[in-house]
Amino acid sequence: MIRFLYPSVLWLLALLPLLALLRGRRGPVAAVKYSSADIARQVARETRSRVGSWLTPLTLLALALIITALARPQFGRSTSTVEASGVDMILALDCSGSMEALDFKLDGQRASRLDVVKSVVSKFIDERPNDRIGLVGFAGAPYLVSPLTLDHDWLQQNLDRVQIGTVEDGTAIGSALATSVNRLRDQPGKSKIVVLLTDGQNNAGKILPDTAAQAAKALGVKVYTIGAGVRGEAPVPVTDAFGNKRLAMAKVDVDEATLQKVADETGGQFFRATDTESLEKIYGEIDRMEKTTHDLKKFEHHSELFAWAILPALGLLGAGLALDHTRFRRLP
Repeated sequence: MIRFLYPSVLWLLALLPLLALLRGRRGPVAAVKYSSADIARQVARETRSRVGSWLTPLTLLALALIITALARPQFGRSTSTVEASGVDMILALDCSGSMEALDFKLDGQRASRLDVVKSVVSKFIDERPNDRIGLVGFAGAPYLVSPLTLDHDWLQQNLDRVQIGTVEDGTAIGSALATSVNRLRDQPGKSKIVVLLTDGQNNAGKILPDTAAQAAKALGVKVYTIGAGVRGEAPVPVTDAFGNKRLAMAKVDVDEATLQKVADETGGQFFRATDTESLEKIYGEIDRMEKTTHDLKKFEHHSELFAWAILPALGLLGAGLALDHTRFRRLP
């Protein structure tokens, strides 16, 4: 696999056509300069006087190779095996319509529950670079956002795409937990964790939370549950008959008893997040969970290829310089 350590340097290649255009307006580089046009006409039929036009392309090609060398091309030639410390973890996120409630804040501004959760989860993922983490979204039904992976850049990209309205509305807590547990069932890790966040009650899906919790316990999966949202009422954006958006107060109804029971059944813990700060503290506490090990193969050794570009560039510059001062030397 070939890569460039400094790929942004390659943008300099875009300047070369401009240099060629500016040089072209001045005409080709003369092989010999004459003090009189009459003398030039006498030798115009000589091939040597036209070959001076080769010097500019040689220079531009040499510059292109130098820019390529500055970008540090490298070739990955081998793999190495290292131990990655972490757990197998599925993050299950509620994406139902109630997650639009604006009772949390992000950067000092009122924000939806889902936007705040995504921001906190993103930081949580960054803090656990050696864990295999997957994502499951759910509303009226669960869906896989990302399988277990150590490629957290790709994981973050999938997290950004999580939004409300992907599936039918509702809150299928039991089905979401069952889907998450199923993703961990055949994994070799000794520590298997599900972190399930919701702001409602189980009112959809074909599997009850109690049943999913029993399956998790049987498979050795620990479940941490988080109930998100203020207690009482929360402001929710609504659209009236005329298409105008406004905020209306809606009752918050988190089934804390069920979430507590699921956590207790599996040896996990239940948390209640009523604002952004408490949510961050919860994920910070979960971050201190036990770890295990996995083997991870990745490219580590790279061969430098810049010499393959810089040496031909120097050769072309040398050839152009030699021709300019010998066979195509300019005379006063």
